[in-house]
Order: sequence, then C-alpha cells, then structure tokens
Amino acid sequence: MKKNVEDLREHLFATLDALRDEKNPMDVARAKAIANVAAQIVNSAKLENEFAKLTGAPGSGFIPTAQIENKPGTPAAPRLVRGAATRG
Repeated sequence: MKKNVEDLREHLFATLDALRDEKNPMDVARAKAIANVAAQIVNSAKLENEFAKLTGAPGSGFIPTAQIENKPGTPAAPRLVRGAATRG
C-alpha cells in the first residue's frame, strides 16, 4: 500500500461513507480513532513541509512535489546560505 496524501484522503472519505451507512454504520469511537491518527499524519506532513522550506531538503513523497514544482509562478524553495534562509 502506498502511503501518501491521496491514500489518506481516500481512507478518510471511506470512513465518512462507513459512518453514513444506515444499515451497518461504523462505530463512532473507531471513526474518532481514525480521525485522530489522520490528524497526526497531517501534522507530521506540515512539519516536514516547514523543514523542506527552511532547508531545501526533499520531501518524503507523502505530498507529491513534481506537480508543485512544475506549476508556473511557484516560488522556489528557500535554501540555507551561511545560516540564513534565501529563495533560490
């Protein structure tokens, strides 16, 4: 199984569908557990994104970067030069 933002989104929408199933709804406690784990994954991705902005390091692949890098008008990632972040 791939583990990226699209997969996370798919799982969260599947959870919503399961909660809405009138014949066999998902247990609310289970749905809350899924949402809590998803929130931690999102927070981790935010931290990774901030690290990449500050250092110019590549991401983990959780958020596809090829699409972002090829968009016109997308600012370049900042690079550290002698301890100061600059846009490259």
